[in-house]
Parts: sequence; C-alpha cells; structure tokens
Amino acid sequence: MRDLREDLDPVWRSAMRLAGVADGARIMMFTSAVGGEGVSSMAASFACLAARRSEQPVWLVDLDFRRNPQFNAFKKGFARDVGKPGRAFDASLKQAPIFDINPKSADSRFDKLLTVNEIERLSLLVSRFRGERLSSGQTVSLQNSPDWWKALRQIAGWVIVDAPSLSQSSAALTMASMADGIALVVAADHTTPSEVEDARHQLEARQGRVLGAVLNRVKADARFADRFSA
Repeated sequence: MRDLREDLDPVWRSAMRLAGVADGARIMMFTSAVGGEGVSSMAASFACLAARRSEQPVWLVDLDFRRNPQFNAFKKGFARDVGKPGRAFDASLKQAPIFDINPKSADSRFDKLLTVNEIERLSLLVSRFRGERLSSGQTVSLQNSPDWWKALRQIAGWVIVDAPSLSQSSAALTMASMADGIALVVAADHTTPSEVEDARHQLEARQGRVLGAVLNRVKADARFADRFSA
C-alpha cells in the first residue's frame, strides 16, 4: 500500500460536500470495478487525512474480513508519520453485526470477532476481523445492519469504508446504500470505461450514490481526475 495523502485534496473537497445525517458522521466508501486499482491505498490515505482534520475519531472499516489488508498495512508501517495499531476495542456497538457466521454452533459468539485498533499518534481506529476465533469449517459473510451503521455515525467524525472490487466480492453492493458517497478507484490504462460504467450502474441499482471516478497511477504517480464530481 502507498501513502497518497498529498494528492487527495480534490477528493477531500468533493467529500466535504456530502450531506450526511443530522449530527452524524459522513460515510465514504472506496471500491473499484476490478482488483488491483489501489482501493486500499486510497481508503487508508483518505482516512489518515480525515483523522487529521476531524474533531472526532475516524473509523476505517475494512470489508475484506478474510485478509484484513488495512490492519496489516498499518501493522507494517503504512506511512512514516503514522503509528501502528495499538489497543483493540470490541466493535459490536451493541447492535446486530455486519457479518454472519455459518454454520452456527451452540457456542457461536459474535462479540469481539470484529474489533477496531487505535492507531498511534492519530485519531483513527482501524477494523480487524478476528478469523482465528472461528471454529474449523465456519465461514464469515457480510450482511447489512443499518442499526450498526447508525450507531457508528453517532460516535465517529468520519467513517471510511474499504470495499473489495466488484469483480472479487459483492461487499460493496451489500453496503452501497449505507454510504453517503462512493468513489470508484480507476487505475490508468488498466480498467476500461465500460467496466467503470457497469460498476456504477450496479452500485446505483443498490441505492448507492457514486460520486465519480478517482484516477490512480498516472505515469507511475498517483494523480487524480479533475472532474471528480459530487
């Protein structure tokens, strides 16, 4: 993952125009049509930027429960001036979880499976799904839980969601209606316009609000389309 914060001002200005719920955090989702577009780098960088500018803690919610790329990236040292994960907290928020476990067993417990870790030197909490606590043969899947997102809005300054690409997972589609805005990350010379347009239609069919495309990796640098619209 790469630190793209210095290039994110156009995206930040567009996101600031999002209308969230009254007295609640804005929810911003990053995803892509296909894999390898740099979604996780974009989401982490935006979350760090938001954490510097928000009066309340920022949550970075990683929907890749199997690999936890965000937690692992911060653990490895995502950026020089950003700390590593510290103390962990239960992220259940006393609501129905945003995941389901199958097959269920008599001793299946959902508490403390999803946690958030404080990031040192930053008002940022990064999620982690603790798959090592599942029993042999159990799998995790994402499910929509509006009450969980509603509770999160009340305690966070921003909520940044890192969703796997639509070609890899249905996670972004499942959560599309929960986000106030969705940014499609597009790698230069990698994704076709038809793939981006198809992704937009899929997200909007699930009541998602697609703000526009964020162009990544132009001439080996991270630069962004100047027509990112809100």
